[in-house]
Amino acid sequence: MANQRPQRSPEEIEDIILRKIFSVSVIDSMENDPQILYMEMTAAEMLSEGKPLLLSRELMERVLIDRLSTPSSGAEPPFPYLIGCYRRAHDEAKKIGSMRDKNIKSEMESVVKQAKQLAVSYCRIHLANPDMFSGGESVPSNKGSVSPLLSLIFSQVSSSSIDVYSGGGGGGGGGGAPPGFLDEFFRDTDFDTVDPILKGLYEDLRGSVLKVSALGNFQGPLMALRLLIRYPYGAKSLVNHPWWVPRNTYVNGRVIEMTSILGPFFHVSALPDHTIFKSEPDVGEQCFSEASTRRPADLLSSFTTIKTVMNNLNDGLGEVLLSLLKNADTRESVLEYLAEVINRNSSRAHIQVDPLSCASSGMFVNLSAVMLRLCEPFLDANLSKRDKIDPNYVFLSTRLDLRELTALHASSEEVANWINKDRSDLSVKINEGDSQLVQSEGAVGVSSNIGVASLFSKVKPVVSSSGKAKYAFICECFFMTARVLNLGLLKAFSDFKRLVQDLSRFEDTLSTFRAMQEQARSPQLELDIARVEKEIESFSQEKLCYEAQILRDGAFIQHALAFYRLMVVWLVDLVGGFKMPLPPTCPMEFACMPEHFIEDALELLIFASRIPKALDGAMLDDFMNFIIMFMASPEFIRNPYLRAKMVEVLNCLMPNRSGSSATTALFEGHQLSLEYLVRNLLKLYVDIEFTGSHTQFYDKFNIRHNIAELLEYLWQVPSHRNAWRQIAREEEKGVYLNFLNFLVNDSIYLLDESLNKILELKQMEAEMSNTVEWERRPAQERQERTRQFHSQENIIRIDMKLANEDVGMLAFTSEQITAPFLLPEMVERVANMLNYFLLQLVGPQRKSLSLKDPEKYEFRPKKLLKQIVDIYVHLARGDKENVFPAAISKDGRSYNEQLFIAAADVLRRIGEDGRVIQEFVDLGAKAKVIASEALDAEAALGDIPDEFLDPIQYTLMKDPVILPSSRITVDRPVIQRHLLSDNSDPFNRSHLTQEMLIPDTELKQRIEDFVRSQELRRHGGPTLQSSKAAAQTGDCDATLID
Repeated sequence: MANQRPQRSPEEIEDIILRKIFSVSVIDSMENDPQILYMEMTAAEMLSEGKPLLLSRELMERVLIDRLSTPSSGAEPPFPYLIGCYRRAHDEAKKIGSMRDKNIKSEMESVVKQAKQLAVSYCRIHLANPDMFSGGESVPSNKGSVSPLLSLIFSQVSSSSIDVYSGGGGGGGGGGAPPGFLDEFFRDTDFDTVDPILKGLYEDLRGSVLKVSALGNFQGPLMALRLLIRYPYGAKSLVNHPWWVPRNTYVNGRVIEMTSILGPFFHVSALPDHTIFKSEPDVGEQCFSEASTRRPADLLSSFTTIKTVMNNLNDGLGEVLLSLLKNADTRESVLEYLAEVINRNSSRAHIQVDPLSCASSGMFVNLSAVMLRLCEPFLDANLSKRDKIDPNYVFLSTRLDLRELTALHASSEEVANWINKDRSDLSVKINEGDSQLVQSEGAVGVSSNIGVASLFSKVKPVVSSSGKAKYAFICECFFMTARVLNLGLLKAFSDFKRLVQDLSRFEDTLSTFRAMQEQARSPQLELDIARVEKEIESFSQEKLCYEAQILRDGAFIQHALAFYRLMVVWLVDLVGGFKMPLPPTCPMEFACMPEHFIEDALELLIFASRIPKALDGAMLDDFMNFIIMFMASPEFIRNPYLRAKMVEVLNCLMPNRSGSSATTALFEGHQLSLEYLVRNLLKLYVDIEFTGSHTQFYDKFNIRHNIAELLEYLWQVPSHRNAWRQIAREEEKGVYLNFLNFLVNDSIYLLDESLNKILELKQMEAEMSNTVEWERRPAQERQERTRQFHSQENIIRIDMKLANEDVGMLAFTSEQITAPFLLPEMVERVANMLNYFLLQLVGPQRKSLSLKDPEKYEFRPKKLLKQIVDIYVHLARGDKENVFPAAISKDGRSYNEQLFIAAADVLRRIGEDGRVIQEFVDLGAKAKVIASEALDAEAALGDIPDEFLDPIQYTLMKDPVILPSSRITVDRPVIQRHLLSDNSDPFNRSHLTQEMLIPDTELKQRIEDFVRSQELRRHGGPTLQSSKAAAQTGDCDATLID
């Protein structure tokens, strides 16, 4: 029978465990393992003290210090050795768990726990003072060395990141951080001990992602960051780091991005940046070089990869900020950081951005995505938390620079005056309930939206100890997100649009160069082609990078749409909600809101409408309501271009444009739309005549083009057409007459410009077709003339397209709405326009307008003639008082009876409806008769006294009125026609309206008497004087006057 192993004493067991944990021995040659270090000096001290050569908890720290202080050629450096101690202690603890003797088990567990604590404590000491225990480890001298703790953290969060810092101060040994080590390292200590270590780690993490692109290794550092801030001291150390918000004389947006702890994480992106700050690997080069030759599947794979990694980045950064925001001790620091980033980058809103002073688009697009993630809890379908957004934040908060932004309606002086008034109703009073509410803003799990929602307190701000108003998180988050989106996502849209335009311009240039190369090759031309091709490749890569990170991310666009839906609903609440008509005066809270709040919402809708399926599922009704309410309300939104952008949005949402059947209901089944859309479009058409800009004359054509396209669509919808007809009846002498006047004015200008430019173009064509003469000209002159030729082509194409729209609208509306056309102040203007167009299209000069390819220039003379004749016929049908033929014949510039005959011949040749032709010919005959009668009447009047003639048109006045300012008398229809386009006295430019006109009844009577006298004279009757005398002699003669 084998001898039983003698029972070991607790002291012997303790010795064995500690020798294993610390890899030491106090008896020489006790172990053969080279990793076991014989502690000769320690053993001698123990013997001198009369102690047995057994390790114990009392000797544990002395042994550890001696081990760390003893140089040995084969020994591990201090940090990996201490990590090994912790790992071995962990292993021993598992073995102790199987001990049967509960007393020994408890004692040994205590020993192991103490050993682990000791290992962790000396890890902290070593990291804080790396020179204390050199122990054979070469201590890096430069301050840029990476903390060896970082490798353990990487191994904890991601096995793929273990080797990121290979050789950077020693690995953790044994496969990374032992279980429980990091928790014990960061939790069981005091802040002052770990703060320097944490600060070093944050600097290392920042450096690890500096100038790293979306394809680089940022995920390990990001996960490490997320791990560290889970610890209370980790979060506190981060926001107390000097680089949390860099503060010095030279701080700007770019400095914050590159030097703050979080800045380089936000800089990670696929978007292009300035060469100095360019990240690696180059996303455009790796994913999209020579994209035109790549398979679609390859491009799709690149798009998916970039979208995925950017979402991972933004999810991680969102969790970092959320974790810090839920911590009452760090929340204020996060808000300060975000405010500093926003305020220091306010110039990103400019058209030209200085890349050396402003953060990159990549940072702000990422920040946009992160802020939208923080907003998710209050972007529910009912927007139930919007009452917690306090509009006074814009005026009273000192966090963001909002008061200097352009307001919706109020001037900067009005904003300042309003803020400085006695605002007793807005005075903030702190009370116990409010302060407790703010102090108790709790935190819950990171993955739950309730975590953010728990930050939301009542809208009423409280006063902090510094005397500043303190707002609930939802309010702060809302306004910060609005600013970030303006400087980030919306600015990126603008940059992308400009990039596409630049790319198109270079492609046109390349086509021109290649065409020139076919005619005559030259070395310089080849260099130019190579240069342009290189630019096109670069722009193409950048364009695809934007697509990958923004356009292809449908969730990103949807989140932004949800935020701006909250924005417009909240703004409408400031004016009393979604109801029409609007209040008689604009509330100052609304008037003072930054203009970009609305502009950004509209830009997002326009951009999203051009991305396939981006609007699918989006809740657009509130946007539609908002646009209808405000697009024709200059009393609420002063900027006419902002209101014009609303029409651009509606254009993009039209069913035939958006590609989504869901938008049909917005126009055809939407109550506010059916009642107010046409009315407000007509009003905006009029308002846009005077924008106040130096380019207003040309701007109005582009804006009215959008309105015209929308109106043409709405005319096809019966309910809108009925509303249109009702407006024409109700506003016959109001907004509809103004609309009609500007429509006629634009038609005349655009068609006249187009036809004149066609003549110029034909002259240039003739020059270029004369090859001999053309080749004799200097090359530079030929190039300039060619450029002018192409420019002229574009101008004709655009003007003719706009003219076609306007004439088309006159044609289809005049079929059912004729009364406004036939008013005294309009009928002659309309007749003159039609006569002029008729003269151009069928008159003697018509052949000079012939083009080889008229369709290329949107010039369709047959269709144009048909529409013009349709307008003639439509107005003739609605003319009950025969004023239209008279107006036609009155036109001394363009009217000619032969034009009607010539036009009818053309219409027969092109197969026009015979009934329409006959009505047109009959109208011409009527005009001819009236023209003949008018000549007779004019001859009968003889010499007309000057005082009876209108000073503007030199025609006999029928209804003279006195202008109140200049005191000049004019004919009412003439001045009314002038006032349709210009509300000023034509003689001194003072303000004038129709209501201000003073009837000159005495002069009117004298004119009527003069006309009657001349008519009697022509028919052989008594003169005016003899008639008056006869009237005094008896009643029998009075019948002659009648």
